Amino acid sequence: MANPTLSAIMWGLALLVSALAVLSFARGLTHMWRTVSAGTPDPGRLTPVGKRLWGVVSAALTHREFKGRPWIKAAHWLVMVSFPILFFTLVTGYAQLRVQTFTLPLLGHFAPWEWLTEVFAWGGLAGIVALMVVRQRAGRGTAAEAALSNDDPDAAAAAADPEGTPPSSLATPHPRDSSPRGLASRFLGSTRWQALFVEWVILIVCACVVALRGLEYALFSVTPGLEAHATALHFPLTAWLGTLFAAAASSSAASLANAIVLVSALKVLTSMIWLTVVGIQTGMGVAWHRFVAILNLYTRRNADGTKSLGPADHMLIDGKPVTSEDDFDDVPEDTVLGVGTIEDFSWKARLDLYSCTECGRCQELCPAWNTQKPLSPKLLIMGLRDHMESASNVQIVEQEEGHQKLGDGEVLLDKGVPASPHSFDLVSALSLSGATGPEGVSAVTAPLVPEVVSEEVLWDCTNCGACVEQCPVDIEHIDHILDLRRHQVLMEGAFPRELGRAFRGMESKANPYNQPARKRMDWAKKLDFDIPVVGEDIEDASEVDYLFWVGCAGAYDDTAKKTSAAVAELLHTAGVSFAVLGSGESCTGDPARRAGNEALFQMLAAQAIDTLKEAKPQKIVVSCAHCFNTIAGEYPELGGSFDVVHHTQLLNRLVRDGLLTPVAPTDEAGAQPSGNAPQVGAPLKVTYHDACFLGRHNRVYEPPRELVGSLPNVELVEMPRNRDRAMCCGAGGAHAWFEETRGTRIADARIVEAAATGADVVATACPFCSQMLGSASGTSAGFVSSDADQGGANNDAATASSGAKLPEVRDVAVMLLESVKRGQ
Repeated sequence: MANPTLSAIMWGLALLVSALAVLSFARGLTHMWRTVSAGTPDPGRLTPVGKRLWGVVSAALTHREFKGRPWIKAAHWLVMVSFPILFFTLVTGYAQLRVQTFTLPLLGHFAPWEWLTEVFAWGGLAGIVALMVVRQRAGRGTAAEAALSNDDPDAAAAAADPEGTPPSSLATPHPRDSSPRGLASRFLGSTRWQALFVEWVILIVCACVVALRGLEYALFSVTPGLEAHATALHFPLTAWLGTLFAAAASSSAASLANAIVLVSALKVLTSMIWLTVVGIQTGMGVAWHRFVAILNLYTRRNADGTKSLGPADHMLIDGKPVTSEDDFDDVPEDTVLGVGTIEDFSWKARLDLYSCTECGRCQELCPAWNTQKPLSPKLLIMGLRDHMESASNVQIVEQEEGHQKLGDGEVLLDKGVPASPHSFDLVSALSLSGATGPEGVSAVTAPLVPEVVSEEVLWDCTNCGACVEQCPVDIEHIDHILDLRRHQVLMEGAFPRELGRAFRGMESKANPYNQPARKRMDWAKKLDFDIPVVGEDIEDASEVDYLFWVGCAGAYDDTAKKTSAAVAELLHTAGVSFAVLGSGESCTGDPARRAGNEALFQMLAAQAIDTLKEAKPQKIVVSCAHCFNTIAGEYPELGGSFDVVHHTQLLNRLVRDGLLTPVAPTDEAGAQPSGNAPQVGAPLKVTYHDACFLGRHNRVYEPPRELVGSLPNVELVEMPRNRDRAMCCGAGGAHAWFEETRGTRIADARIVEAAATGADVVATACPFCSQMLGSASGTSAGFVSSDADQGGANNDAATASSGAKLPEVRDVAVMLLESVKRGQ
C-alpha cells in the first residue's frame, strides 16, 4: 500500500491541524454564543417548534428564499446540499491516510449512497464554479459607484481611485443598478477575500472528492478481493476517471495508494484550515451563514415561514411587547426605549447580524441606494455586525484589565482587538458613500446614531421591504431601522424637522395633514347621492355591506379625494351598500409608527380600534395601502381584528361578477386621458405601479392588474421592476412628510422607468403613490421632456425617453369609473 513514512507524516499533520482547527472553531462558537446571548429578550421566537422546524426544512430544500436568478439558485442549492453529504467523505479521508482501501461501514459499498456522493461531488463542483464565475463577472464594484452619495462624489472617488471613472460620468437614471441589466455590482462593500477563500475551499474539497473516487476505483481494480467493486455500478460518474488514473500509474497499487494519501491530506487540511479561519473570523458571514442561517430562519418573526413584512414588529420594553399606550405609563426613568446602543439589541437582532452573507441582493433593489443615497441595507447590517464584534472584543479586554476603559484609538492587537473593525472593502464603501467617516463605525460601545449609523442613513429608509423580501436568510432590516428610529424619536427627540408638523397634526387633530375633522367629508360634496355616516344616518355599520375607510389622504389630499369619490360612485353603481365614519374617522397611526413615534401610534391605534369596534362593520374597504396594512395587519395584535379588503380587490370582484361593466371609448366619447392620449383606435398603454404596502408587504399583486386588464382598449405593459421586485414611490417610512435631500428623487427615478415603457398612464392603487409619482418631474433622474429645449438635453442612452412626455398618474378606481360611465 502507501509509503508508511508518507502515511504517518500526513496522518500526524492532519491530526495536529485538526486539533488546532477544533479549538479555533470552538473558541469562535463560544464567542458568538456569548455575544448573541448577551442580547435583550425577544419572546415568541422559539415556538411553536414543529411549525418552525418545518419552515426551516422546506426553506432549505426548496430555496424559496432565493428570488430570481434561477441558475444561481440551482448552483447554490447544489453547493449547500453537498456540504452535509460530503461531510462523510471527510471521515473517510482521515481513515484513508492510514488505510487507503477504507470505506464507511454499511454505507461504503452501498450503491445508492455511492451514487448520491458522486452526484453531489460533481454537482457541488459545478455549482461553485458557476458561483465563482458570477462573482467574477459582477466584480467588486468601483469607487465611483460608492461615491455617488458622497458630498463631493468626484473628489472622493478620485482620491480612492485616481485612474477610475468619475461618478459624474456614470449613466443615469440608475448608475447603481446591479441587476443583470445594470453595470454596477451588488458585491460593492462585500469582503472579497473572504468570499474567494470560501469559494476556493469548496472547489478544492469537491475536486478532491471526485479525484478520490477515481483513485479508489483504480486502486480497487488492482487490489485482490476488491475487483468486484471497481464497476460502473459503484462508481457511476468516476469510473472513467479511475481508468485514466490506473493507466497513468501503470496500475501500480503503491502509486495509487500514495496518491490517495496525498489527495486525502489535501482535502482534510483544506477543510481544517477553513475551520480555523472561520473560528478566528466570527464576523465572516459568507462562511458562518451555513450554520447561523438555519438558526436565523428558525427564529424568524413569523412562525409560518413568511417574510417579516406587513405589520411592523412590536416594540419591546424590558422584553415585553408594547400593545397599548398604557405600556408607556410609569416606565422607570432608566428604561431604554428602542435601540440606542448595541447593548439594546435583542439576541435575535444580533443573530441577524451574524447571518448576513454579504450577497448584496438587498442592496441591489434598495430604492435609497439606487437613487444615490448613502443607505445600503447590506452595508448597514455589515457595519452593525462589525461594531458588535469590535465592541464585544473590547468589553472582554476591559474585563480582563480590571474594567479599565479603553479609548477609541487604542489598538490592542496583542489582545485580539484589530486595528479596524472592518475589512478594506467595507470601510472603503462606507466612507466613500458617506455612510460613515473615513474610519468606518465606532470600534467601542457608543450611541449607534450617529457613531455607527448616520442620521441620513437612518432616515433614508422608506420601509419598502425590498431588502427583507430579497434576503435569503430572512434578516429583518426594517425592524432594526424602526428600533433605531424609536430611540431617536422617543429618547433623543431627534427626527427630520418636517416630521414635527405631521406629529403635531396627529396628536391634536388625529391626522398628519393638520386639518380639522369637519373637512373629512369634503371629498363627497359633488356626489349626486348621499353616503350614510355611521352614528348620524345609521346606528352602526352592521346595517351595510361595507364600511368605507376613507383615510387621511383620501379625505384631505386633492388627488386622493377623486379616488375616494370614484370608489364611492362605483360601489353605488354596483348596488353595494356602504357607509363611512365621517368626522369620526382618525389616522390609523401608520406615519407615526413608521417614523418611530410608537407612543403616538399606540394612541392613534387605540382610538381607531375603539371607533371601529363601536361601528361594528361586517367588512371594511380601504383605498390606502398603508391603512390596509395597518388595519388588517397591525391592529389584530392590539385587540382589533377586522375583515379588510383593498378597493382594487373589491372592485375587481365586482367587475368579475358583472356588477360593473367597463365600456370601450368611442370616437365621439373622447374619454381618453387628455395629457398623453393615443390616436383614435390605438390602445391606451398602461403600466401598473405596485404599491409597496399593498404588493410586497401584503402580496396583493394580481387584483389591480386584472382590474386594469378588464378595461377595454387598454394594453397593460410592465416596468422592468414589478411585483416583488417593484421600486418604491418614495412615500413609505413616513417619507411622504419630509423631503429627500440627496441624489435622485425616488419618485423621479420611478416615473422615468414608467416612461421608458412607452406607457400613456401609470395606474396606482395607493394615494401616496399617486401623490409622489404625480408630483414627479423626472428631472433629477435625467428626464428631458419634449417640451424642453432639446439643445441642452442629456443624450445619455440610459436617459428614459428623452424628447417624450411623462405618463399621466391615475388611480385604477378613477380609470374604472370613467370606463363604467361610458355605458350609462
